[in-house]
Amino acid sequence: MKILITGGAGYIGSFMINSLIKNGDDVFVIDDLKRGHRSAINKKASLIEADIRDTNTLDSFFAATPIEAILHFAGLISVEESTKNPDLYFDNNVNGSRNLFDTALKHGIRKFIFSSTAAVYGNPQTIPIPEDHPKNPTSPYGKTKLEIEKYLSSLRDKDYSVSFACLRYFNACGASLDGKLGENHNPETHIIPLAINAAISGSEFKLFGNDYNTPDGTCIRDYIHVLDLIESHFLALQLIIKNSGGFFYNVGTGIGSSNKEVIEMVMRISSLNIRVLNSPRRKGDADMLIADPTKIKKNLNFKPKYSDLETIVKTAWEWHKNQIKD
Repeated sequence: MKILITGGAGYIGSFMINSLIKNGDDVFVIDDLKRGHRSAINKKASLIEADIRDTNTLDSFFAATPIEAILHFAGLISVEESTKNPDLYFDNNVNGSRNLFDTALKHGIRKFIFSSTAAVYGNPQTIPIPEDHPKNPTSPYGKTKLEIEKYLSSLRDKDYSVSFACLRYFNACGASLDGKLGENHNPETHIIPLAINAAISGSEFKLFGNDYNTPDGTCIRDYIHVLDLIESHFLALQLIIKNSGGFFYNVGTGIGSSNKEVIEMVMRISSLNIRVLNSPRRKGDADMLIADPTKIKKNLNFKPKYSDLETIVKTAWEWHKNQIKD
């Protein structure tokens, strides 16, 4: 298949490119490289350096390239940044996505997979969280993702030939098994790379809140290894190729790990100490976010293989060690 990956220079997009190329697909990438890394893009993929808000470039590309499906990863992802600059997030995530899908439809492209988030749920009313849980995002980031989920549904309401899947990630993490590709955000906001960096550098690690209503007082999250996350996209792609519809799936394990457990695992795997600085809670952080993955397991036969906390941290640690060597 000829497949377009937006945001292919980013963390999850770069893994997706590698897997699709290994599968024998013809992969095209659109990325403006403002936050991604050119070096993360497999050289067998064709890169178009552009912003998805650039209609002229999209028009020219789609006119020249018979794309069969789009996997849309491009977007800003920091909850904290979105609270400080919501207009930036709306313009980039919402306007950019609408422009991408509208332009694709003009060129006959009807198959989409959207990188969504558990942040669409907001503070959970039930744990684990099913897909039909009320949607009440507490951050502009979560609101932008929910807005695009709704937009895709509206496109399908107008044109039943449109098929899409929205994958609501819980906490994506980990690195390739060979340690050659990993999580490299700038700025970095995710706990596992931040904890590993603190262990390596000897700097203080800020633990945001130790008074949550959880067994050890720290937040509990559902961590999904990036390789398992990529597998969910393959399964979703097969689904929308064979079936017409709009589909929504949680991508998680149904198992939670606390922030303290993550820190302890990083120290055990690295054999390094982490100096923890207890800091105030961040606005909007829920006590516990754990997926109910029943639907994706039942409908798509999704079976996470690498998402135990030890494997996640081991692979992330190997990648960070390789960065030091380089």
